[in-house]
Amino acid sequence: MSDAIWSVLIDPNRRAMLDLLRERPRTVGELVDELDLTQPATSKHLRVLRDSGFVRVHKDAQRRVYAIDPAPLAALDAWLAPYRRLWNDRLDALGHHLDTTKEP
Repeated sequence: MSDAIWSVLIDPNRRAMLDLLRERPRTVGELVDELDLTQPATSKHLRVLRDSGFVRVHKDAQRRVYAIDPAPLAALDAWLAPYRRLWNDRLDALGHHLDTTKEP
């Protein structure tokens, strides 16, 4: 997994944009309104997301519509998989312990 993924996700504004784009594609103006950022700041964050592959953009007349691209998130998910298994194993052990422990 590339370090670019972490550099993108470290910024809270970019994470908020991804959260909004997870719901549906949005225009720059919609993101500006939702995030209470300036248009230049929003465009700057969208450029970083686009350059890193997190979002795709298509033109609709005069507007640019941004949509999430799941590929970088799939890479992150694959990297997290071994850690998730570790966590799940511990939760399973706790569940088993609780199931076998009798109440006083």
